[in-house]
Amino acid sequence: MQGPLRLGGREFAAHEPVIMAIVNRTPDSFYDQGATFRDEPALARVEQAVAEGAAIIDIGGVKAGPGEEVTAQEEARRTVGFVAEVRRRYPDVIISVDTWRHEVGEAVCEAGADLLNDAWGGVDPRLAEVAARHGVGIVCTHAGGVQPRTRPHRIAYEDVMADILRVTVSLAERAVELGVPRESVLIDPGHDFGKNTRHSLEATRRLGEMVGTGWPVLVSLSNKDFVGETLDRPVKERLIGTLATTAVSAWLGARVYRVHEVAETRQVLAMVGAIAGGRAPSVARRGLA
Repeated sequence: MQGPLRLGGREFAAHEPVIMAIVNRTPDSFYDQGATFRDEPALARVEQAVAEGAAIIDIGGVKAGPGEEVTAQEEARRTVGFVAEVRRRYPDVIISVDTWRHEVGEAVCEAGADLLNDAWGGVDPRLAEVAARHGVGIVCTHAGGVQPRTRPHRIAYEDVMADILRVTVSLAERAVELGVPRESVLIDPGHDFGKNTRHSLEATRRLGEMVGTGWPVLVSLSNKDFVGETLDRPVKERLIGTLATTAVSAWLGARVYRVHEVAETRQVLAMVGAIAGGRAPSVARRGLA
């Protein structure tokens, strides 16, 4: 049974989809290739995302893939001041920070973050302790046990969804035991993280099993490799595949969608919600005149 989701000062009903917009404070991100590394374009990106309907801004200071080493100090330099400025400009927006390090988590929470997006599956167990101490939310992700910023090599599962459920539910329960509010804990299947394309497709197909745990489910699908490999499309040509996967995830009950394209995602979620009967059409003229 899905309950309300509470993040920051906001509460979202059980069937209310939530959009999380990605803002990368990195010079080498796989999709935007550093377009929001500097403050001015990054703040413009936040403004656009909020205007288009994003409730959450997810700020990251280290790209997920391999590359030049980024220390905790450098990650904090890229994110902490920016979090503070976004909080100043947008007091009602939910600020998430994509980090696996407890030191960075501590600093961004002090700067005003509402949510810690731990995409690497609890590799630093102290991050959940930081979330509990500050009373903020946390995303508990399945990453297949791989180390941060490494790619899976011939990874295999007897049952990928069983492993996803085992890991994410365990992390979520630990977070609550530490003191994180239950209604502020999300679980994420971790598409591409510790998975090949077939694993990510199966995780999507069986997403209803995650929803059935009662924990709100976050999906991070945007322009990922499993979409690219499925359709044989480069990074900049994966929007249609991403939106198709978003529609399936919405139908199966995902709650939060971490995306690059906010406006397009919002339309997909509105359409799925209307088909499912959870929202009325925006206008109703046909056949009434």
